[in-house]
Amino acid sequence: MKAECEQTDPEGRVIPTRYGDADLGWNHFSGKHNIRKCRVVDAALAGKADKKSGGRLEYYGVARNGARFVKVVVIVQYARRTADGEYDAGRARRSA
Repeated sequence: MKAECEQTDPEGRVIPTRYGDADLGWNHFSGKHNIRKCRVVDAALAGKADKKSGGRLEYYGVARNGARFVKVVVIVQYARRTADGEYDAGRARRSA
């Protein structure tokens, strides 16, 4: 699955921003929240996860929009499936 952006957090987790849909990923925040640059996600992922619950990680950051500062929460699903079972990333593909 292709990613729009890819970051590595301070704990070494490689975090791709997948295209997703209206509920998650690039399509979610570029559509609903009008975020069109990877650097907004990068800023939040520059620090350690602020909240952890199983495979769900939350990173908090601040973005600037003109003279305004906006709180940003980046939610990372660092597990194959979400806790509610609604989303499944599928089996990992191994490269040769």
